[in-house]
Amino acid sequence: MAKFVGAIDQGTTSTRFMIFDHDGHEVARHQLGHEQIRPQDGWVEHDPHEIWEATQDVVEGALGRAGITADDLAAVGITNQRETVVVWDRRTGEPYCHAIVWQDTRTEATVAGRIRWVLDNVEDVRPDANAGHAILGTMDSWLIWWLTGGPDGGRHVTDVTNAARTMLMDLETLDWDDDLLARLEIPRSMLPEVRSSSEVYGTTSADSPFGGEVPVAGDLADRQAALVGQVCFRPGDLRSSRGAEDLLVLNTGTDVVRSSTGSATTVAYRLGDAPAVYALEAVGGGPDAIDAMVAAAGLDLAVLRVDGTATSDDQSMQVLADVLGVPVSRPVVGETATLGAAYAAGLAVGFWSGTDELVARWKESRRWEPAAGQGKRVD
Repeated sequence: MAKFVGAIDQGTTSTRFMIFDHDGHEVARHQLGHEQIRPQDGWVEHDPHEIWEATQDVVEGALGRAGITADDLAAVGITNQRETVVVWDRRTGEPYCHAIVWQDTRTEATVAGRIRWVLDNVEDVRPDANAGHAILGTMDSWLIWWLTGGPDGGRHVTDVTNAARTMLMDLETLDWDDDLLARLEIPRSMLPEVRSSSEVYGTTSADSPFGGEVPVAGDLADRQAALVGQVCFRPGDLRSSRGAEDLLVLNTGTDVVRSSTGSATTVAYRLGDAPAVYALEAVGGGPDAIDAMVAAAGLDLAVLRVDGTATSDDQSMQVLADVLGVPVSRPVVGETATLGAAYAAGLAVGFWSGTDELVARWKESRRWEPAAGQGKRVD
C-alpha cells in the first residue's frame, strides 16, 4: 500500500515537489528557480519548457532524497501561480510564445486580456485555434497535460479554482461562460475542461519523471490550496498570508457571497462530487480589513489561521489576537499551498477518509490566545 502523497507547487519564481506521509509530515522536497523574462518594460514572461523541465527535475530530486518510487505514491497534486497563461500546440506540445505572467501589464490585468493579446498578436495562434490545434491553460493545465501524456493523449483540464480566476467561468454553473467567450472572441475549444479540485484527472506514465503510474488527482490555485492546507473547511474559517504581501481568503460556504467592501468572490475548492465551496479574498491583513470581510459574509470568526514569514514575529501575532479577540494559529507545515494540493490528491484516492481526518491530523506550531479581558471586538 502506498505510504505517501506528493505535490507539485509551481510558483512565480520557483517550482518545488514535496512528499508527505499520512500525518501530513514532510518527507522530502526539492526546489528549483526559473528565469523571469522581461522583454519590455512592464512585460513579464516565463518559458513553459523551462518550467516543465524544472518540474521533472524537482520530482526526480525529491524521490531520490526520500528513496522512494512511483509505487510508494498514492497520488500527486498540483498547485500553481494563478492567472499566468500559456498557449501551445496540442499536436507537438510547443508553446506559441512564452507564458504571460500574472504580473504582466501589457494588457488589462485579466487572463482574458492575456488570451486576447496572444490571439491578436502571435503568429498562427488564431487560425490554429479555429482549427482546434491551439489550446491554452494556466500552469496547472500545462503540467497536467505533460504529466498525463503530452501530445500522446495528455489530459487538457483545469480545476474550478483556477478557472474562476480567469474571469471566464460562471461561478454558479462552474463552466465557461459562452456569452462572454463570444464577446471576447475566444474559441471555447482552446479552453481546458473544468473539473473539481479533487479527482483523478489521469495517470503519469513510465517515461514521466515519476518513472511509473501515479494518479494525478488534485489541482488548486495557490491561494485556495493554502486555504485547504490550513484545513479551513468551515464557513467563517479565515486564512491570512503574512509577509511581503498580506492576503486574506475566507471560506463563505456553498453559497456565492457578493461583497460591497472590495473583496473578490471566487471558488475556494470543490472536493469531488461535493458542492463547490466559495470564498472572499482580499489584499490586506489588518484587523479592520478582517472585520470588514467577515461582516460582509455575515459570518463569525472563531480563529485566524496565519502563515508566511511575518508570523515569526510573536509580538505582532499576539497584538493581532488581542485586537481581533480570537486565537491566531500558525501551522507546523509552513508550505500550506503545497500541503493543500497534497490533501486534495490524497482525498481523491482515499489516502485520507475525508476532511474530518485532515482536521484531526493537522498540527499547529504556535497559538496566540487573546489576552485576558480581550473578547471579540464589536464595532
